[in-house]
Amino acid sequence: MAGARDGGPRTIRLFVEAPLAAGATVALASGQAHYLRNVMRQAPGDRIRLFNGRDGEWEGAIETLAPSRAGIRLGARLAPQPPATDLRLLFAPLKSERTRFVVEKATELGVGAIQPVFTRYGQTRRVNVERLHAHAIEAAEQCGRLDVPSIMPPCPLTDALADWPPERRLLVCDPEAERSVAESLADAPAGILVGPEGGFAPDERRLLADHPATVPARLGPRILRAETAVAAALACWQALAGDWR
Repeated sequence: MAGARDGGPRTIRLFVEAPLAAGATVALASGQAHYLRNVMRQAPGDRIRLFNGRDGEWEGAIETLAPSRAGIRLGARLAPQPPATDLRLLFAPLKSERTRFVVEKATELGVGAIQPVFTRYGQTRRVNVERLHAHAIEAAEQCGRLDVPSIMPPCPLTDALADWPPERRLLVCDPEAERSVAESLADAPAGILVGPEGGFAPDERRLLADHPATVPARLGPRILRAETAVAAALACWQALAGDWR
């Protein structure tokens, strides 16, 4: 829970589930009330911004503020809701803090949905979807996004590929690929897959090679940690095919 794009370091942005409209009063969750009152030292009358992923971003004023409840009176809409990004990130889960890093950076870099996938050589099979969703909300609040990427339930790579539509291009980060990521992004992928640091198992490689949607791509000559590969691939996608253009 933190500052906004253009409102200065004290501007507070919060994600809520409630509908947003001029003149409405929005009740905040108890954790958000605690954050405003005890962490940010806000008081009734102070101004914050709210977004819900559907109605754009709104300016509001704190109307009531108690230890476990708060009400925000909405004023003007500051920005309309932009179209959702149709890009899914598939990645092999890492140990706790590194998975958090992946979710934060994927949120900041505009991913629409995040899908943990289990692979043969993955580091962990423990994924707390609710915690990852909370990390995504916090990252969206900080970076100025007006929506929060969905966190999809984890599943084996085989299931993810079986459900992946053949017409949706899936860029697979692979150090053994012939084409660079820049060349592969010309196929306008709707998804990016980053595997485990141990690489894909032989049967997984065959499965990826046989899938009609996959586009293998290498991320340069150096060996990257998995979370670095995620950030690098998404940055390339944003620069070449996303909203950085």
